[in-house]
Amino acid sequence: MLRRHFCLSCLLLAAGVSPSLAATRPAAHLYKNPQCSCCETYAQYLRTAGYEVTVTPSFDLTLIKRQNGVPEVLDGCHTTLVGGYVVEGHVPVGAVNRLFDERPAIKGISVPGMPAGSPGMFGEKAGPLTIYEIAADAVPGAAPKVFAVE
Repeated sequence: MLRRHFCLSCLLLAAGVSPSLAATRPAAHLYKNPQCSCCETYAQYLRTAGYEVTVTPSFDLTLIKRQNGVPEVLDGCHTTLVGGYVVEGHVPVGAVNRLFDERPAIKGISVPGMPAGSPGMFGEKAGPLTIYEIAADAVPGAAPKVFAVE
């Protein structure tokens, strides 16, 4: 447990999270499949970055995603509602913080799927993660815009 906390702390420092900045972050509500353990690891990752996270297991994730404007092409492992935005999947905390620093007119951001080595996921990171915008006025079939690459 101590090793996991140390590793998460190192990741946060690498992402540029400062304690004073983290203290001002909004509460988050993460919806996950009841059998998924990586979601709990991601919730802990956000907590270490200063987010207060409530986790709700649900078998209705697809419904939750669609109700919050997440198109199927951007589906991630879990859905987090935080500060009026949707954070879909294993999004690095640097991108989440940027979302709140800049407050763009979008629904949220997403890392689709479950990429190995992304925050909360086991395995080696194969390369940079692409974080996509969840557009406020998404046109069905339109390619999503890139929010960040980390």
